[in-house]
Amino acid sequence: MSAHATDLPAPHAVSRRAFLRLAGAAGLGAPFLASDLIARPPSRLLGHASFGAGGMAWEDIQQLVRTGQVRLEAVAEVDLKRAAAVRKAFPQARIYQDWRKLLDREARHIDSVSVSTPDHMHAPMAMSALQLGKNVYCQKPLTHDLWEARKLAEYAGARRVVTQMGIQIHATSFYRMAATLARAGAIGRIKEVHCWNSGSWGDAAARPDTVDPVPEEFDWDLWLGVCARRPFIGKEYYHPFYWRRRLDFGTGTLGDMGCHLLDPVFMALGLGAPNSVRSEGVPPNAWNWPVDAQVHYVFPGTAYTADPTLPLTWYDGARKPPPEVRALLEGDDLPGTGSLWVGTQGVLVLPHVARPMLYPDAKFKDLKLPEITEKNHWGEYVDACRGQGRTTAGFNYSGPLTEAVLLGTIALRFPQATLHWDSRRLAFAEPGANPFIRRAYRAGWSVRGLG
Repeated sequence: MSAHATDLPAPHAVSRRAFLRLAGAAGLGAPFLASDLIARPPSRLLGHASFGAGGMAWEDIQQLVRTGQVRLEAVAEVDLKRAAAVRKAFPQARIYQDWRKLLDREARHIDSVSVSTPDHMHAPMAMSALQLGKNVYCQKPLTHDLWEARKLAEYAGARRVVTQMGIQIHATSFYRMAATLARAGAIGRIKEVHCWNSGSWGDAAARPDTVDPVPEEFDWDLWLGVCARRPFIGKEYYHPFYWRRRLDFGTGTLGDMGCHLLDPVFMALGLGAPNSVRSEGVPPNAWNWPVDAQVHYVFPGTAYTADPTLPLTWYDGARKPPPEVRALLEGDDLPGTGSLWVGTQGVLVLPHVARPMLYPDAKFKDLKLPEITEKNHWGEYVDACRGQGRTTAGFNYSGPLTEAVLLGTIALRFPQATLHWDSRRLAFAEPGANPFIRRAYRAGWSVRGLG
């Protein structure tokens, strides 16, 4: 049984009455509590700093402050034009371009940081803040490289800090309802899972052979951070959005959306590291993640699965579950993005983001679904920082989840090859894949414990 499994009864032992009792319990409660140690809570408003000011960083800032328990003290943003909304809404916040200077000058004023930047800077920023004893809310994927995820989880787990990965849908009633249904045995033991995302952040084109002027108030070298120097390319090729497609900076569709779509499966079934991973799509080119990916995982079984192993397949872009799987929806359309769980006694479909659906319809049409209270992912983090409860997506949970997702991104580089994973050794049996577990940081950007 995996480390995330609970003492809920095995699915075959759950009667309808027991299922309704379990499903009606509010909020999933203890089975999904992470084991993060709680930092000493501040007796005042939580002093907070944000790494990033625009996009998801702006959303994270607003949500954290909206709890009424957070004061935004400082923001680091390499593109000062993207800090305009922060300047207007939070005139007290000090604005920096260099996040390292922020930590150096503001450490005594802050209890917490949020890391909401391109993927390649998540680990250096989060680790640097953790080493100062700060609580960390870090956007998904937790890190760009698998080795970084392991090191962050290990470091945070050994210290009295609060952590949370920004997978806010984890707190919704929809995801938690699906987990409740699966754990209570509504569709029996789980035989296989399919996850898909209708969009694709890949790019089959070559990198443009152009050099553009760096925009005013934008520090390109700081944006590159741990990555090697290269010329700036405009028209949003890198900044502020399409870095997600680039190998060095983003993690493609699987890295971006996999942390969402695999999350309820991990939550419900207590999954850990997979045994193997295999890509059936095309490889990335020299610069970009591929389009239309398909990745097949094999996980060790748990108390909630039908067999000793659980197959899970990821699809994005034009790729979708095969016709025989789609036929299980009895003529209904496959949601644009979501997951489908095949059990021994039925099928669960979890759209992204909507109420789960059960098939066959004739069997489940009269089943009363559980009433699950909506939670606030950001509020849960803030409460934990203040000593009131614990986070449910701390690095002890989101680290292994991110590792599994990033194993899939490594497999994309080796299409039609099964890669066998040894989680304890942090190594593949196929040595050619091991260089992609960890990369070197460029000179001057090393972070203790990372590189």
